[in-house]
Amino acid sequence: MGIECLVLGAGQEVGKSCVVVSMGGKRIMFDCGMHMGYLDSRRFPDFSLISKTGDFDSALTCVVITHFHLDHVGALPYFTEVCGYHGPIYMTYPTKALAPLMLEDYRKVMVDRRGEEEQFTYDHIMDCMKKVTPLDLKQTVQVDKDLEIRAYYAGHVLGAAMIYAKVGENTIVYTGDYNMTPDRHLGAAHIDRLQLDLLVTESTYATTIRDSKYAREREFLRAVHKCVAGGGKVLIPTFALGRAQELCILLDDYWERMNLKVPIYFSAGLTIQANMYYKMLIGWTSQKIKDTSSVRNTFDFKHVCPFDRSLINAPGPCVLFATPGMISGGFSLEVFKQWAPSELNLVTLPGYCVAGTIGHKLMSGKPTKIDLDKDTYVDVRCQIHQLSFSPHTDAKGIMDLIEYLSPKHVILVHGERPKMALLKERIQSELGIQCYYPANNEKLLISTTQHVKIDVTKKFIRSCSSAMLSNVKNSSVSISDSSSKDNEIIKLAREDTTAEGILLMEKTKTAKLIHESELLRTLGVIEHQVRFAFCCPVEVTRTEHLSDEANTTHCHESSITRVDVPRCLATEDRLATANNTLLHILLSELETRTECKDIQIASDSLQLHTFHVCVCSNEHCSYRKKENGVGESVVYFCCSWSPCDDRLARELLQIMGQLALSC
Repeated sequence: MGIECLVLGAGQEVGKSCVVVSMGGKRIMFDCGMHMGYLDSRRFPDFSLISKTGDFDSALTCVVITHFHLDHVGALPYFTEVCGYHGPIYMTYPTKALAPLMLEDYRKVMVDRRGEEEQFTYDHIMDCMKKVTPLDLKQTVQVDKDLEIRAYYAGHVLGAAMIYAKVGENTIVYTGDYNMTPDRHLGAAHIDRLQLDLLVTESTYATTIRDSKYAREREFLRAVHKCVAGGGKVLIPTFALGRAQELCILLDDYWERMNLKVPIYFSAGLTIQANMYYKMLIGWTSQKIKDTSSVRNTFDFKHVCPFDRSLINAPGPCVLFATPGMISGGFSLEVFKQWAPSELNLVTLPGYCVAGTIGHKLMSGKPTKIDLDKDTYVDVRCQIHQLSFSPHTDAKGIMDLIEYLSPKHVILVHGERPKMALLKERIQSELGIQCYYPANNEKLLISTTQHVKIDVTKKFIRSCSSAMLSNVKNSSVSISDSSSKDNEIIKLAREDTTAEGILLMEKTKTAKLIHESELLRTLGVIEHQVRFAFCCPVEVTRTEHLSDEANTTHCHESSITRVDVPRCLATEDRLATANNTLLHILLSELETRTECKDIQIASDSLQLHTFHVCVCSNEHCSYRKKENGVGESVVYFCCSWSPCDDRLARELLQIMGQLALSC
C-alpha cells in the first residue's frame, strides 16, 4: 500500500500549482494553476502525464481547487474546456465566486491588450464554473463511496482552504497557500488535529522569519508617506483580490488618522466587483471585521477611488494600486513604464514575485535598466521598496503546522529549491519526519501502513487468555512470588504466545476473528463429523443360547448377540439386560487394565471422550472384522471415535481384543 504523488507544477518553484495524488485506487488533482512567468508551453502543467490518451475523466476521480489565485486556478478552464475533463470539481463558495473574475481579467490583459494567442475564452470560463461543486468549511463531501474530502480555513485570501482527503485508511492534507497569522481582513489558518499519512505543504518562505506585523505596517506607511510628501507617485502592483484589500484597509485607516488629501486610486472595474463579493462573503473574513460589520462595512473605503487612464501623467502625488501583481503585464506594466524613470516616484512590491516577472527583477537588486523585449527597455531611476505583506506563512508557521499535524511524511511544494533543501533538513532533524521536495513532473511513492479494524469473538479472546496463562505456568517464574515477579509474568504472557483463530472476511461486513470451533456455525453450515468405526470381537463364557428371535433383533446402531439371561424375562427385556450386563463387565475390565476412571456408562454404550462402545448384533456389520475360528462364544462390540482420539482408540481396541469376559 502507498500514496503516489505526481507533481505537475510548483515543484521546486513558485507557480502553476498542480499535484496529482493517487491512493486506494483514487486519483485527485489538487489545484490547476498557470505560471505567470512563462508565455510558452511551460505556462500550463503537462497534462499528458496524467493520461496519454487524453481520457482525463477515467484518469482522475476529481479536481480540488484551494483558492482563486491564478497560479492555482489559471489552467482550469483550459483543462476542462480544451483538454476535455468533465469530472467533479470542488472549491469553496468564495473561490467559485471570485475565480471567474480573476480568470477573465487575465484573459483580457493577455489577449485583448497584448494580442497573445487565446488559451481559453470567456465562454470557456463560464462553462468551466458550471461544473464546480462549492464547498463549505469543515463540510465532509463524499466524492464516491471510498473518497471523502473536507475543507479547512487557510487564511491567505478570501475563501482559501486546506483540503483533507481520505480513502480507506489513507489520509492526506494538501495546504495550498496559507497564513498562520491573522491580518486586518482575514483570520489565521486553523485545522483539526488529524492523523495523516502525508502533508503536502507550500514553502514559499521556507527560510524567512518575519518581524511583527505592526513593524511591517509602519515601514510600509512611512515609505508611502515620504514619497507622496515629496510630490512623488506610488505604484503598488497587486492582484485585484487579496493583498489589495488588506493594503486598502491599512491606507484608508492611515489617511483618515493623518487627514491626508492625496488621492488613492485603484485601477480596473474588477475592484468594484471584488469589493462587492468581499461584502457579501464577510463571514469568511477576520473576527474584527465581522464584529464591526453591523456598524460599518470595512470594504466601503473612504479614501480609495477608481483610476482613469488619463491620470497616468497628471501632476501631483498619488497612490495607485494597479493590476496585475508582480508587474507581469497589463496596466501595472503600462504605469511602470511611465513612472519608473522619475526619482521622485516609488514602486513598492507587497509580496513574492515569480521568477521571470519584472517584479522579480526589481527585487533581485536595483537595476538601472530593464529590457522588456529585444527592442524595448525601461530606465529605472525610481525608488524600489519591497514589503513583507505576502499572505503566505513564514518558516515558523510552516514548522508550527507540521509539528501540530505530525504527519508520517511531508512533501514541500511552491518554493525555491535551495530554501526547500534547508527547510527539509530542519523538518527531519527537529521533528523527525521524513520530508521530500520533488521537482516538476517527478513522481514520488510514499509507503503507508494499512491498519484493519476487526471484531473478535469472546471464545477467541478466552483462547488467547488460556494460551497466555499456559505460557506463564510453563515458565520458570514463580507466580506466587508476585511482589518481585509481576512484570516478568506480564512479559511472558505477552511474548511467545500463540492463539490460533480464523479471520473471516465478508463483503460489506467488518472482518471478524473467530475461534476455529465457531466457523461452521458462523457460516451457517451443518457440521459433519468424521468418525472411525470398528467392530471388535471379545470372547465370553456362556451357559445357553438366546432364542432365534434374540439373534435377529437389532437396535439403533447395534444390538446384543448371544448372552445367557434368565428365561423368565420377555425377549426385549432379556436383550436389554444382557446388553447392559456385558457393558458393565467390559467397563470393569477396561478400568482395571487402563486404570482409567473417566469412562462413562449410558443405557446402551460406554464413552470416554469421543470414544463410544456398544454391543453389535448385526452379523453383516460393515465394520466387523472377519476372522477364521470365531465361534459362538464371541460377542462383538461396535466402537466409534473421532480422529482426535485415534491414539486412545487404538489402545482400547488392543485391550478389548485381549479380553475374555465371563457372564
